Amino acid sequence: MDTSSLALIGAVFVASIVEMVEALTIVFAMAITRGWRSALAGAAAAVVVLIGFTVVVGYALVTWLPESALQLAVGTLLLIFGLQWLRKAVLRSSGLKAIHDEDEEFAKQSEAGRAAAADNRFGLDWFGFVISFKGVFLEGVEVVFIVITFGLNADNVPVAAAGAAAGVIVVLALGSLVRGPLTRIPENTLKYGVGLLLATFGTFWAVEGLGILAEDRESLEWIGGDLMLFVILLGWLALSRALVVTLRRDQPPAVRTPDPVVEGR
Repeated sequence: MDTSSLALIGAVFVASIVEMVEALTIVFAMAITRGWRSALAGAAAAVVVLIGFTVVVGYALVTWLPESALQLAVGTLLLIFGLQWLRKAVLRSSGLKAIHDEDEEFAKQSEAGRAAAADNRFGLDWFGFVISFKGVFLEGVEVVFIVITFGLNADNVPVAAAGAAAGVIVVLALGSLVRGPLTRIPENTLKYGVGLLLATFGTFWAVEGLGILAEDRESLEWIGGDLMLFVILLGWLALSRALVVTLRRDQPPAVRTPDPVVEGR
């Protein structure tokens, strides 16, 4: 397995873990406050919809777009996702945005579950079902796009899907052992890493896809090939850390918070 395939699996695996940790917190909160049956039914329904969504979108992209246009489209999507994740990571590291806390999220969702009125439909608690469905679906959509974009560009969707499935299995296994939200996983640090990987691959593939604007409509090639991925990664890392240092320097000492990346939180 080459370096790009290993990076593909790693990126999808970690992204899947990050998103599913957040989904698991919501499902656990609904299970405890509204009932396990309704929460698990909502989560299962979301998984089915996500699988269908993956098949339809993947088929549409492969069928409708030539290779260079596909690279430009999915590279741009990855870059957008990556920059969103990096932006949040930089703000958290600089202290301008609160560090995501699964205990706090669990308490918030549990409180909402206890406060909601009873509403039974089709033998299920409808509030627990809907919130679990929305939680898994919304967190899973980004994983689906990452699987599709990475898989199509690397011409290896099964490997990308296997990476995502492995992440889901790890989170479910840990969740069943802990029987609660996974607060000890360094989620904010993982998000930073995933943001760097998404921005790196997004930049790489989007530039290759600019060949669609050339006369022959063939994909462009980077000097050095896949080795440029490491250069782009270092570039995004250097830029993001420079932004963190700059933003932290502009804050009064009293409001500075620990950097979740440095602290491993």
